[in-house]
Amino acid sequence: MSTISSLVSTSNNSSSSSTSAAQYDRFQELGTESFLKMMIAELQSQDPLDPMDNSKMLEQINQIRSISASDSLTKSIDSLQMGQSMSTASGLLGKNITGQDIIGNNVTGKVDKVVFEDGKPMLFVGNTIVDLSSVTGMTE
Repeated sequence: MSTISSLVSTSNNSSSSSTSAAQYDRFQELGTESFLKMMIAELQSQDPLDPMDNSKMLEQINQIRSISASDSLTKSIDSLQMGQSMSTASGLLGKNITGQDIIGNNVTGKVDKVVFEDGKPMLFVGNTIVDLSSVTGMTE
């Protein structure tokens, strides 16, 4: 655990009064790959006469599984949200909407086209771009 401990102390050397919450937040930022690299480095540098306790090893394995599950859940939720946005935006094609353009002006008109930009659906009312999240009303 010396590698992990040194990472914590290195990241907090500017302030000796750092709380454990700040250290915890730094560990939450680790991805699966970074965590695996740290764990492998720790295993390679441990003293063979005083190996890591099995419970600590299991704790680290469970942390890897937790990080992996969290990453997978986040990707699934993002994908679901994108699918729902696509469905909602495509359902507005040909409908009259009221919303705001990209500079905040109110726009009312028929949705002619839907384009996805940076994962967000943008509705075209004539030549004006309307963000789906700004739509406040819809009529047939």
